[in-house]
This record gives sequence, C-alpha cells and structure tokens, in this order.
Amino acid sequence: MKIRKPELSFWQIWNMNVGFFGIQFSFGLQQTAVNPIFSFLGAHHEELPLLNLAGPVTGLLIQPLIGAISDKTWSPKYGRRKPFFLIGAILASLCLVAFPFSPELWFAVGLLWVLDAANNTAMEPYRAFVGDKLPDKQLTYGYQMQSLFVGAGITLANFSLFLFQDWFSVPAVAGELCSTGTEVVTAIPKWVYYSFFLGAIASVTTILWSVWKTPEIPPTDKELEYIRERKQTDSVLKRTFEPIIEIAHAIGSMPKLMWKLAAVYFFQWYALFVYWQFITPMLRTSLFGISNSDTSRFETIMEACRSGEVIGAEDMSFAQNVQLMSEQALAQTGLMNGTYNMVTMLVALALVPIARKYSSKIVYVLSLFLTGIALISMPFITDRIALLLPMILFGIGWAAMMGIPYAMVSKVIPEERRGVYMGIVNMMIVIPMLIQTLSFGFIIKNFLGNNAVNAILFGGAFFIIAAVLAMRLRVVPPTPPPRLNIEGDKTDK
Repeated sequence: MKIRKPELSFWQIWNMNVGFFGIQFSFGLQQTAVNPIFSFLGAHHEELPLLNLAGPVTGLLIQPLIGAISDKTWSPKYGRRKPFFLIGAILASLCLVAFPFSPELWFAVGLLWVLDAANNTAMEPYRAFVGDKLPDKQLTYGYQMQSLFVGAGITLANFSLFLFQDWFSVPAVAGELCSTGTEVVTAIPKWVYYSFFLGAIASVTTILWSVWKTPEIPPTDKELEYIRERKQTDSVLKRTFEPIIEIAHAIGSMPKLMWKLAAVYFFQWYALFVYWQFITPMLRTSLFGISNSDTSRFETIMEACRSGEVIGAEDMSFAQNVQLMSEQALAQTGLMNGTYNMVTMLVALALVPIARKYSSKIVYVLSLFLTGIALISMPFITDRIALLLPMILFGIGWAAMMGIPYAMVSKVIPEERRGVYMGIVNMMIVIPMLIQTLSFGFIIKNFLGNNAVNAILFGGAFFIIAAVLAMRLRVVPPTPPPRLNIEGDKTDK
C-alpha cells in the first residue's frame, strides 16, 4: 500500500539533500587522494586494487543490512533513517581527521576500512530517505537534486586538493630530502591534511542541517503495530538474521529492470573504480613522463635514504624532481575530478526535463557512451588545460549515473521495501568493485604491461560496453485494471 505524499517545494527538497554534500566530500577525498597517499606510503601499481578492498566489502555487507534494518525502525524522537546517517557522518569525520596522520601504509589501509564502513552506514538510509519523502512524480527531480550535491561535495574536495597544493606545498630542498623536518615522498604532504580537515567539518555540519530541517514521514498504524510486535516477540538473534533473509527474498523477487541494470552496473562501476585508482598514476606517465623504471629508481633511492646511506647529489636531485611531479600529478587529478564534478553539479537538474522529453534510458545510454569516450581520450592529451575537456563529458555522464538509475528503480519497487531494495542496488555497485579489487591487479600486471595508461583505456572500453547493455533497460509501469466499455461486458481495446 502506497502512502499519499505531499509534493515538496524546491527548498524542502534542497534541505533534504544538503547532507549529501558532506558525505560526498568524504567520498571525493577517497576517490582522489587515498590512492596517491598509498603511493606516498610505498604502495605499487599492482597493489592499489587490493588496497581498495574496503570499499566494496563494507558496501556489500553494511548498506543492504542497514537498509533492511532501517525499514523496520522507528523512533518518535529520532525517526527511521536519520539515526543511521548521523552516526555514520560522525564516525566518518573522526576518520578524516586521523587519516593524514597515517605513519605507515597498513595504518592508512585500516582507517580506510573504518571510513568506508561509516560512509556506507550513512549512504543507503539517506538514499531511502529521499524516496520516503517524495511522491513518484518528484522522484527524478529529487534524485537529480541529490546528484547536484554529490557533484558539489566532490567538486570542493577535489578543488581543495588542487588549491592547497598550489598555496601550501613547500618542496623539500634536494640536500634535505632525507631530513625528518621536510616533506618527503614517504610522508603525506602537509597540504593534504587541510583537505581532510575540511571534509571532517563538512561531513558533520551538512548532515546536521538536513536532520534539523527535514522531518521524516511517520509509519502507518499498521507499520507501527508490526514494529512493536516484532520487538516484543522476536528474539535478538532472529532480528539479527532477519535482514539477511529478507535481502535474499528481495533478490529473488527483483523486478526485471534491476536484473538488467545489474549487468550495466558491472561494467560501469568496474570502470569507475579503475579510473579512480589509476588516473593519478596515468598522469604521472602521460603528462609528466615518469616511467615505471623511474619509479623503481626513486624507491631505491628513498630506501637507501631511510637506511642511512649517503645519497649522491644526482640521485637526490632525481628523487626531488619525481616527488615534485608526483605532487603535481595529484593536484592535476584534483583539478580534473573537481571539473567533472562541477559539471555534474551544473547539469544535474537540467537533465530532468531532458529525461522527461526523450526518456531516462536514452539519457543514461548517452551518458555512459560519452564517459567512455572521455576515458579513451585522456591518455593522448598532454596539455593540462586541454585535459579538462574530456572531464566535461565525464561530468555529464556522472550526473546521469548518480540520479537516473535510482529514479528508474524507485518506480518499480514496492514502497514498504524501499530501504532493502536501495541496499540491493548498492550491492550491484560494490560487487563489481569487489571483483575489480581482486582481479585488476593481475590484469594490469600480466595483460596491460603494468601501465596506468592502458588501465584507463581499459576502463573506457568497459563504459562503452555498459552503454550498449543499458539500451535493454525499460521501466514497466504497473498494469492498470481493465476498463469496461459502455455495454459493460467487454474490456476496451
């Protein structure tokens, strides 16, 4: 049974989605800064996919469980979804403050697991929260508004990295490369700290704003009665495993649209994870000319430095140049990722009338195709400003990817199981990511020449495949009851 929901004003939908800004600021730092930080702490190309295992594993386990649990939760004081994304935002903020202080690679990887768990705790209930509040006719608008804040949060996260590197980076003097008093390649640059601190503030404050400004729709009397009976009659063990059973049942009865979307998402999210992991290594090669042999020589020099050996002037100068170019590559990634997310922010709402006129499927297919073209073109562009052009295509694609599929799914799932089905949509995202983290290290090492340029081209090809598969998507509206003709004994043709 569907609850009749009032239409919301522009500012009500705006306030409801503000919290996505803080959550996505955190995700923006993960996309752009975490893998370079791993590299600063000594990680190699083929190790990067496996080091990112935290994202897909926590997303696979936490989001659908939290979604199912929040469906059957209600507090007159705190609501249904709000407690989950508020707790997630607070924990994520603490992790963001601690992350740049990571002394070793293992410490940073461990913090990433906690950070991803916190962000996933906040993310799924928030997506269901938007669906809870909006009538069907406003779902596309609401989720595209969500895309606007996704773009805004990640834009600021990336631009902060670019600007702070420009404002605060102080390269180490060649003769002091091994000094503990300077920024060295084995340490995280100090200007990165400021972006993480800004993200911690944004994560908490924006969530608090949405919690304060947006009341939740209370459950029906029937739902409240079920929640009370469940607490009284079901054991803690049963309530613990019930969400897992419900997820399995929900998967078994998924609409056909979701099964087809799962195939699209496999190629789409596999490619996105490749891009986020390898865009900075690609720029180190395609834009700054740092080869794998240069990286090996650089690491040898720094290992000798840490061992207390005397380093010659030529080697110190070489290591200093590689360090400087590595930081510039990270800053360029911030500029590029900030650009595509700024485009996302600008076009997210503009896609709503286009999707209505030409269909959501057509907009989604074109967005995937344009994103594939963007990735394939990047390695062949050697000018920093010109590299922003494919990011315009990427931004249009990202705006569609972050809104249109959710609106399509929301129209074909039962209202009372929105949380669990949105969790399943997230499973369709993180399973491809999980497969990527387990498989792509082997692929890049054995089939792509351990070359980040080839990794980005690989991702572009996967986006094209996703676009082809998306042509099969079709939203089937509920079948209306048959109408009787005038005679009353035959249905209308």
